[in-house]
Amino acid sequence: MMDRPVGVIGAGRVGTALGLALVRAGYELVGVNARSEASRQRAADVLPGTPLRDVPTLAKSAGILLLSVTDDAIGSVAAELADGGLLQPGQIVLHVSGACGLAVLAPATEAGAVPLAVHPAMTFPGLPTDADNLAGLAYAVTTRPHDRPLAEELVRDVGGVPVWIADEDRTLYHAALVLGANNLITLLAAAMEALMAAGVPDPGFVLAPLVRASMENALRHGDQALTGPVRRADVGTIEAHLRALRDRAPHLLPAYLDFGLNTARRSRRAALNEAGRLDEVIALLEARSAEARDDIDR
Repeated sequence: MMDRPVGVIGAGRVGTALGLALVRAGYELVGVNARSEASRQRAADVLPGTPLRDVPTLAKSAGILLLSVTDDAIGSVAAELADGGLLQPGQIVLHVSGACGLAVLAPATEAGAVPLAVHPAMTFPGLPTDADNLAGLAYAVTTRPHDRPLAEELVRDVGGVPVWIADEDRTLYHAALVLGANNLITLLAAAMEALMAAGVPDPGFVLAPLVRASMENALRHGDQALTGPVRRADVGTIEAHLRALRDRAPHLLPAYLDFGLNTARRSRRAALNEAGRLDEVIALLEARSAEARDDIDR
């Protein structure tokens, strides 16, 4: 694979980081196509010295075309490449979307290209250091069966571990990452906001050990790692939390109710407490959720 030069179309966060990782692994990067000022600046920051090229030039000179564009644009870029007669048989066209599979690359596939969907399971803030985090990651890979060796070689060249995801499972895979990563940030930001409202000057310092331990326990033990007043069915404490949030941080009350309900239902399903006691918690949280919705509607 290393004898195939790489061209990056679109200077998205994941694609530029992966492009840099490929260069470090020994691949030749022949250019980047970046249309917006923001993407040109990202290319300059992450891939300094890499020439900016138009799409036809990249397509002619690259054996691997890495599409680092928005999910909605992948299909149109693939069609542009195919309709323009810019692809060669056996040329690899690869996108880095977590949610999309091979269908968006259908025009390129029909033109004889090899379609790959390769998504590193990591967050990318768009920094030059993003590529440093790519080794050792799981990469969600979707390919045609006979193309697996190509994808596996590419992933292992950058130090990754391929995890094979069926085309039809790709969206569910990505939804799982949103639940576990994006929503976690929202939850922690809300927790820090509540701590600041309680007069804690450095909420990150307070939360960090607790969150890290909870995350490690959850990854090892799943629902069995649950602790706290919902699992204990401590109705009095939950009622006190709801009053405090309603009085001091009412905009955070819906999140507490929603997560509390999910926790209570998972605790009941996993038999972490007596079903009757957890049913009492569920009934309380459902009633308060209905009241909160009515308040919003009014």
